[in-house]
Amino acid sequence: MNGPEDLPESYDYDLIIIGGGSGGLAAAKEAARCGKKVMVLDFVTPTPLGTRWGLGGTCVNVGCIPKKLMHQAALLGQALQDSRNYGWKVEETVKHDWDRMIEAVQNHIGSLNWGYRVALREKKVVYENAYGQFIGPHRIKATNNKGKEKIYSAERFLIATGERPRYLGIPGDKEYCISSDDLFSLPYCPGKTLVVGASYVALECAGFLAGIGLDVTVMVRSILLRGFDQDMANKIGEHMEEHGIKFIRQFVPIKIEQIEAGTPGRLRVVAQSTNSEEIIEGEYNTVLLAIGRDACTRKIGLETVGVKINEKTGKIPVTDEEQTNVPYIYAIGDILEDKVELTPVAIQAGRLLAQRLYAGSTVKCDYDNVPTTVFTPLEYGACGLSEEKAVEKFGEENIEVYHSYFWPLEWTIPSRDNNKCYAKIICNTKDNERVVGFHVLGPNAGEVTQGFAAALKCGLTKKQLDSTIGIHPVCAEVAFFCFVFSVIKNLPLGRARWLKPVIPALWEAETGGSRGQEFETILANTVKPRLY
Repeated sequence: MNGPEDLPESYDYDLIIIGGGSGGLAAAKEAARCGKKVMVLDFVTPTPLGTRWGLGGTCVNVGCIPKKLMHQAALLGQALQDSRNYGWKVEETVKHDWDRMIEAVQNHIGSLNWGYRVALREKKVVYENAYGQFIGPHRIKATNNKGKEKIYSAERFLIATGERPRYLGIPGDKEYCISSDDLFSLPYCPGKTLVVGASYVALECAGFLAGIGLDVTVMVRSILLRGFDQDMANKIGEHMEEHGIKFIRQFVPIKIEQIEAGTPGRLRVVAQSTNSEEIIEGEYNTVLLAIGRDACTRKIGLETVGVKINEKTGKIPVTDEEQTNVPYIYAIGDILEDKVELTPVAIQAGRLLAQRLYAGSTVKCDYDNVPTTVFTPLEYGACGLSEEKAVEKFGEENIEVYHSYFWPLEWTIPSRDNNKCYAKIICNTKDNERVVGFHVLGPNAGEVTQGFAAALKCGLTKKQLDSTIGIHPVCAEVAFFCFVFSVIKNLPLGRARWLKPVIPALWEAETGGSRGQEFETILANTVKPRLY
């Protein structure tokens, strides 16, 4: 895979990996398994508030793992409320203990940090807690937290440095705001919180903070969940608002001021409208910034060895074998340009890269149809294309979209959130109604989506989906009856998506609910004019 070069005859290592996250560790262990001499350099630059963590990268320390655990804490709070309807006598008012949750989460993360170090040692991978910077061809400088420098050489290098949260660049943001890098080890309850941003990080954090009983507001510049299916994103926002999370739309902060120091203290946020001169102010205990993440590629000496990056984003363009424009340097994970930013993707890419380099494999990482889940209060699982991307790729006339609302059986006894869970199947009508997008909102959405991801990889069609018998009663069975309603089957429909406004009323009409007249009105005013 490498081109001809004038190189030294020997190196300190076969492979040096910069970054000890999930992808880098996966590549390191796989290369070591192939008998190669491997080093991992990992260094966490402290946040503006001084937060740092151990080996394992974002996912383990300040991402997937603590996020899911805190989401679970919020779900348990709701389950305790629901339990009364199932006969459990919960006499006391349910309260949440932030300190105890943080202690439990950090103890678990600490055990994972230790486990990763043990695994590297067992594989004879050399690990240094040091900051890596290229200083010349095949050479790197490693600087530890005391400033001590060492120089190493390697035949190949792998960049797996990941991303870090972005700041606003306004007065007071780094002095007084926190990011997701700080939240999961925050030594005090954040209290009344303003979450700035509309990313999945913003909505997930807002969701579990509200779920444990905090007063939460989300400030959104434009749309929710950019890059995700907007139909699903809007439903998530609606559900969050219905459950007490406040949204301030089309505003951005322009100044953060401290009113009172403390843990958490008090902050004043001054924000401006994105489409007018209107200025608003609000007072909060904590401001959490979740406006996006930047690739950690600009201060590792890439310019010294000639590795090209996207100057705007910092992302690294690579070949389909994760090779940069410098033949002996590779890159994986969130720093790649136009690739999916997910932990399992980085792990897969790292393993497969090591197998190609050192075990004679030719298998490449497949970045298409990768499933993902957003752990908002109403979980969102997705695989394949959004409706917007499907229209862009195949043309609106060549896709069919099937929908269904559903009510989880577990939620019926507490009479909670009827007609809020939702599934959508997007099909390419020019390719035997092949399923090109799967989307579901509801409990355990990730568990539901995982199996459908394998089916999409195998070329699942709507006919095959319809012929599959579902398990009853579970949420996943909704995919097998999307849009199978007698009223609809008798209509000469060519575009299922026209019926989006109809489905909630139709569902109740079909099941003996009270909204039959509403369905007739919507059908007459919205659907039929589009049909005839």
